[in-house]
Amino acid sequence: MSINEPFEIGGEFIAPGTRQTVDLPLPPLYTHTSVAMPVHVIHGKQAGPTLCVLAALHGDEINGVEIIRRLLGSSALKRIRGTLLAVPVVNVYGFVQESRYLPDRRDLNRSFPGSERGSMASRLAHTLMTEVVSKCTHGIDYHTAAGGRTNLPQLRIDLDEQPEALSLAKAFGPPIIMDMGNRHGTLRGASKIPILLYEAGEALRFDDVSIRAGLRGTLRVMRHLDMLPPSKRNLELHEPFIANDSEWMRAPQSGILRPSVKLGAAIQQGQVLGHIADPLGGSEETVVSRKNGVLIGMTKMPLVHEGEALFHVACTSEVRRAAQAVNEFHQGYEDP
Repeated sequence: MSINEPFEIGGEFIAPGTRQTVDLPLPPLYTHTSVAMPVHVIHGKQAGPTLCVLAALHGDEINGVEIIRRLLGSSALKRIRGTLLAVPVVNVYGFVQESRYLPDRRDLNRSFPGSERGSMASRLAHTLMTEVVSKCTHGIDYHTAAGGRTNLPQLRIDLDEQPEALSLAKAFGPPIIMDMGNRHGTLRGASKIPILLYEAGEALRFDDVSIRAGLRGTLRVMRHLDMLPPSKRNLELHEPFIANDSEWMRAPQSGILRPSVKLGAAIQQGQVLGHIADPLGGSEETVVSRKNGVLIGMTKMPLVHEGEALFHVACTSEVRRAAQAVNEFHQGYEDP
C-alpha cells in the first residue's frame, strides 16, 4: 500500500495519519459577523479513495448532522485508508435559522455548480464544489423530507448517468433504491463523481432508525471502498428493492386528512390511503392510489389543501417483493 500525501483544503495541508477541522469562509452576515462552513478532514496514513459526507444542504434537514456526528466518533475510523471529508452543516445560514433556504430565499440544491460571482446560494455551492466535492472520488449526501412530510429510508441514484453508484447503493443497504434522473441545479447533477442521496425522516426532527441506518450504511460503503477493514460482525445484508418510478397522490379537496396507511406499507392500485373531510363533516372524500407499489413518503400535516401532495408511492408491479425488502430492513433495526 502506498503512503498518503498531505491533503490540501482551504489553503491548509493535512498530514497523513491526522485529523483536523478546516473552516471554509462564506459570505458574512450584514451584521459584519463572519460565517464559515466547517469541514472535518480525517486523512489516513495509507492512500485510498476520498469520500465526502454532506448534511444540511437544506438547513432544516438535520438527521444527517447527527449521522456525521456519530460517524466522527466511531472507533472504526482509526484504521481508515484514504480520506474522509465530513461536512455536517453545509447550509450554515439555513441551519441557524431552522430554514430549508438561504437568506436570499434560494434553494441551495438547485444552485449547483455555482459561481464565485453569483448569488449567495451560488457562491456557497461554488465553495462546496471547488473545495470539497472536486477533491473526492465518492460522496454521500444526507437529506430528509421537506417540512411537514416524512420519508421512508431510501437512496436515490441515477443509473443512466452513474451506473457505478449501484454497487455503492447496495452496500449501503437501504430498503428501497430509487433510480431517478437528476434535476437541474442539484449537487448530484453537477457532480462528476458517484453520489448517493440518502432520504430518511422529516425536517427538524431526529429519527433514530433513520440515523442508525444512515450511520451503518455509511460505514458499509467505506468498507466496500476498502477505506475500512471488513466488519467482524458479518451481519447479513438484505437485498434492496430497485424502483424507477414514483408518483404523489394528491388531495381531491381541502379539509382535514385522516391517513389509513403507514409509511413503508404495500399499496395496491385503487386502495384507499386516507379520508379528507371538512371540519363539520359535511363533505368527505377518499384519497385513492392510482398505482401499485410501496409508500415511501407522506405528509405529516392533517390540514391539507386541494391538490396538495399527500402520499408518495414508489411504483412497481412487484409489490410483495418490495414490501419484503422494507420488512427485512425494519427487522434489522428493531433493537437499538
